[in-house]
Amino acid sequence: MSRRRFVQGLAASGVLAGIPTLAHATAPLHRFAGSGTAPVLKGTEITLVVAKSLVNFTGTPQTATTINGSIPAPTLRLREGDEVTIHVTNRMREITSIHWHGVILPYQMDGVPGISFNGIAPGETFTYRFRLRQSGTYWYHSHVGTQEMTGMYGALIIEPRRAERFHADRDYIVQLSDWTGETPMRAFASLKKQSAVYNLNPPTVQDFFADLSQVGLGDTLNRRRMWNRMRMHPTDLADLSSAVLTYLVNGTTPEGNWTALFHPGERVRLRCINSSGNSFYDLRIPGLKMTVVQADGQDVEPVTVDEFRFGPGETYDVIIGPEEEAYTLFAQGMDRTGFACGTLAARPGLSAPIPALDPVTWLTPVDMMGAMQHGTHMHGHGKQATGEGMHHANMAQEHGAHANHGNPLAMPSGKVRHARTEYGPSVDMRVDAPRTNLDDPGIGLRDNGRRVLTLDDLHTIGGARDARIPVREIELHLTGNMERYSWSFDGLEFGASTPVHMRHNERLRVILQNDTMMTHPMHLHGLWSEQENDRGRFMSRRHTIPVQPAQRISFLVTADALGRWAWHCHLMFHMTAGMFREVVIS
Repeated sequence: MSRRRFVQGLAASGVLAGIPTLAHATAPLHRFAGSGTAPVLKGTEITLVVAKSLVNFTGTPQTATTINGSIPAPTLRLREGDEVTIHVTNRMREITSIHWHGVILPYQMDGVPGISFNGIAPGETFTYRFRLRQSGTYWYHSHVGTQEMTGMYGALIIEPRRAERFHADRDYIVQLSDWTGETPMRAFASLKKQSAVYNLNPPTVQDFFADLSQVGLGDTLNRRRMWNRMRMHPTDLADLSSAVLTYLVNGTTPEGNWTALFHPGERVRLRCINSSGNSFYDLRIPGLKMTVVQADGQDVEPVTVDEFRFGPGETYDVIIGPEEEAYTLFAQGMDRTGFACGTLAARPGLSAPIPALDPVTWLTPVDMMGAMQHGTHMHGHGKQATGEGMHHANMAQEHGAHANHGNPLAMPSGKVRHARTEYGPSVDMRVDAPRTNLDDPGIGLRDNGRRVLTLDDLHTIGGARDARIPVREIELHLTGNMERYSWSFDGLEFGASTPVHMRHNERLRVILQNDTMMTHPMHLHGLWSEQENDRGRFMSRRHTIPVQPAQRISFLVTADALGRWAWHCHLMFHMTAGMFREVVIS
């Protein structure tokens, strides 16, 4: 199969018929898995059946994990305030579960085996029962092994008791995901052997001579020495690439051309959900502005952009006003090796040009080591390149002024504290002078000629739910060793860590510092994460927060949910390799 054919996938969008049972299958298979348009289930009592199904996204039949035989799983449209009962039956030969991502509920209903319950055994039915205390766009997925990566994910829309704050004439779900051309655990094993095995854009001889002509021999050699010492590539932005991934919109490959219809002049709401196992997407609709009205299910002050980046677990709702007959919905991977796409059209059969992938951008020393690289220009982001050197001086002044008012915890600490456990074989780098810069759209998006959403743009309507100043800070570092392909908190993989303890109803601050070269979408179960800026000002209420390389961010938490909860990176292989922690609230 040609690489283009592999990247774009089959026009059949995964639907199979008449394909015999695979010899290596470990469970009974449905004849085929439907995809493209997920069925919609409503009401207060719902039945879901998990089973193995056959799919074909790449030219080779593979086994998927499906719910009610479809990829994505059925869309659940529920109503705020209702108590729902959801029966989940397991027809596989392995345990399964469903986690209701971003939904506030009792910990026994959270669906994380080993943390909140034992999982759903083969042949058994587990009944989830909880009251919906929120509205917005969410999703649900398995929390067992790599089942989520093999198709077990669906959209969850909780309709508000009152009318939507932002009116739209049409409403579509845009659920992005990625499909591995080989079994996920085989891909994981390959990464453990060589972490850059799927990197399609390693530095080349041509890159060396291009640098030579731009910055001279000394700087060129210094850059190469730095990367060689760290045993890293400056283009290692994603663990998996189009070498092994096919990118999907609502279970449909690019050649399948998922299409949403509209009448010109209508306001159309797109509920964008990143359900991928390993891919950050940069989503735009060439020729059309998007107004972001919701982030992670929470209404935000509207902000109009051309493009936004979001990682696994995150959701954004946007409203568009199409006037032309056709537009391309284009979501390219952060590493610029592949894309998912679909069409917004005034009538069936129309299409618009698909843009070329953006050029690959290298990580800079500032991306890698933070504010300590004062003399290094960070291409593309003016505020960071010119202002980051003043960050710590300003922070010291602000902390000093605030201390005069008697409460140093009103603002996040800027002092870096590396845990003793970071000085070990599971950590290959540490950042001593991190950056915050919430106005940075991230590598590959800086000064690209488009208006790109940043975390600094997001302001949840209504403000913080708890006005109390935190009583303490928890600082954790996101750590890893690329050569070993090991991921962790504070240098400790999950099996070697102890739970993070919170006292019931206390207000506390969490500081996350990224000491790695990759962006991590961090998901704390059961609690809202109220992101703040470096001056302690509330910004937005989130359930999944992306943390860029060498970045230090903070958020406030009210520990009002008793029980045991999971906290992890939502890049599937990072969680599998150890970036997972238990939280106990008592």
